[in-house]
Amino acid sequence: MKLQRYGTIACLALAATLGLSACGSDNNEPTSGASASGSAAAVDCGTGTVNAQGSSAQKNAMAEWIKAYQQKCAGTTINYEASGSGAGIQAFIAGTADFAGSDSALKPEEQPQADAKCAGGKAIHLPMVIGPVAVAYNVSGVDNLQLKPATLAKIFAGKVTKWDDAAIKADNPDAKLPATTIQTVHRSDESGTTDNFTKFLSKTSESDWTFSNAKAWKAPGGTGAKGSDGVASSVKGADGSIGYMEWSFAENAGLKMAKIGNGNGEFAALTAEAAGKTIAGAAVEGQGDDLKLKIDYNTKEAGAYPIVLATYEIVCSKGLAADKLKLVKGLLGYAASAEGQNSLTDLGYAPLPETVRTKVEAAVKNLS
Repeated sequence: MKLQRYGTIACLALAATLGLSACGSDNNEPTSGASASGSAAAVDCGTGTVNAQGSSAQKNAMAEWIKAYQQKCAGTTINYEASGSGAGIQAFIAGTADFAGSDSALKPEEQPQADAKCAGGKAIHLPMVIGPVAVAYNVSGVDNLQLKPATLAKIFAGKVTKWDDAAIKADNPDAKLPATTIQTVHRSDESGTTDNFTKFLSKTSESDWTFSNAKAWKAPGGTGAKGSDGVASSVKGADGSIGYMEWSFAENAGLKMAKIGNGNGEFAALTAEAAGKTIAGAAVEGQGDDLKLKIDYNTKEAGAYPIVLATYEIVCSKGLAADKLKLVKGLLGYAASAEGQNSLTDLGYAPLPETVRTKVEAAVKNLS
């Protein structure tokens, strides 16, 4: 499978990165994996039942971790419902989810509501799944397309409508570009992928992208498709089209992906290592074990691919129910381990930097 070569990249770069992503193919069969050292991770086995829900972007990652953990720890029941980030947060606040998966941090008005569920503690953000967003295209005769953020913003805002437009020519001086009409494809459903893609556009090309960022697509024109699989299918089926989607869907559909301009003045190809470089430069906005990240979409890190999203596990730092604590810590501890992270590389997950992974691992150990 095509994505397996990225597992090799991640292993070679493991001193700097460990593997994660946004969403893998439903046809991928999870495997338990081994740690970077080749030995199995020490797992703290809990008992009982844990219920969690939220982000669909981390559905395959969570399925992989749950399967591997239950193989190591018999007698456990772990349920994860991919109900969407917003629903997961509301379930956590309502007390029906022991932790929530979310592609976005808690909103200011949600934080105190979530904190109220944590006796003696606060709700914290643990980045577990890092997903690069691919810009995939289908233009006959065009390979190795490269786009500056401003050009990308103009395309999706409907300001650039032909593939031989001067703005695209300026980014691709050696390419033979056709006069084909550009067909943009966006998500029709509310999505963390849309939120993060539009956040990238708004942070890097404010004058060309005036629609801010949101989970729902706001710009006029274009074609809507449900899910990253729907966007990938639409792009694959129409010459002249371009769309954004989670990395693995572009790979699995055999689509060409554009190189994207970063703050260092380079056009960066989407690889596991390149996405990891952007996350390595992210600032931690939270305090203590709250590892909420602020991604620099204008990153000047050499070779960094700048369009990435972080998916969090939102969990109580203190106040977890006594009958849930050991199992939650055991599962999240495995997820944050070298083995847990590295087991996902073949599912299309981009590397989580080791510097971030070790902070998450330490925060999980402090849960009480």
